Amino acid sequence: MSAKKESLGKTVGIVVAVCLVCSIVVSGAAVGLRSLQQTNAALDKKSNILNAAGLYEMGMSNNAIESTYSERVEQRYVNLDEGTFVEAPKPDYDMYKAAKETEYSTKVTNSNVGFQRRPNVASVYLVRDDAGDVSRIILPVHGSGLWDLMYGFLAVDADGQTVRELIYYQQKETPGLGGEVQNPAWQDKWDGKELYENGEVAIRVVKNANPSNPHTIDALSGATLTSNGVENTIRYWVGEQGFGQFLKNQAWRS
Repeated sequence: MSAKKESLGKTVGIVVAVCLVCSIVVSGAAVGLRSLQQTNAALDKKSNILNAAGLYEMGMSNNAIESTYSERVEQRYVNLDEGTFVEAPKPDYDMYKAAKETEYSTKVTNSNVGFQRRPNVASVYLVRDDAGDVSRIILPVHGSGLWDLMYGFLAVDADGQTVRELIYYQQKETPGLGGEVQNPAWQDKWDGKELYENGEVAIRVVKNANPSNPHTIDALSGATLTSNGVENTIRYWVGEQGFGQFLKNQAWRS
């Protein structure tokens, strides 16, 4: 009996030791990979911003992405209520995290954009040409789709009115339907569209849109709710609760 107990004790001891070693290895790998994951996430973000800026080229190396971004793109922060540039409210400020803190955010009103609060201060990205002048302004936007919030970048000319790109980089829409928000052919339809008419937000996503209408984009086929979500998102973020005052002030010209 004692021999069996001793054998069982050794077996349990070995199992515990193996589990302990495995947990240490897994924990060490997670810690070791965290920095790499953060680096890759930052690089992916810069790639999407360059795409919205019209500066991304297929097959760009990591070094090329980093150098192009540092040379041509400047991140700034905007007080959404006043439409003016401000300093980041705190180190490592993140507008999406700030939206969850009442101290740094405001409740969304009269909108079906899909979230309850928006940050008081938002990031913007200024794209400069070879002469150093701002050629595009890239606005981070997000709002509801069919299944979840969708995140993207809206690129506008220095006139604060003309759209050049709408790049969605995170979405959970149905492939072949709402997922077509990432289809380059549909993204191209935004190029040259105008956000405002007589000072009011005029951009729309509609079925069978007239291509010659400067304010309408053709809706995604079979994805009405996703198309509505895109329209609500863009209209919100270029409206008075979003970047509307900033685009009107054109602070990048001062």
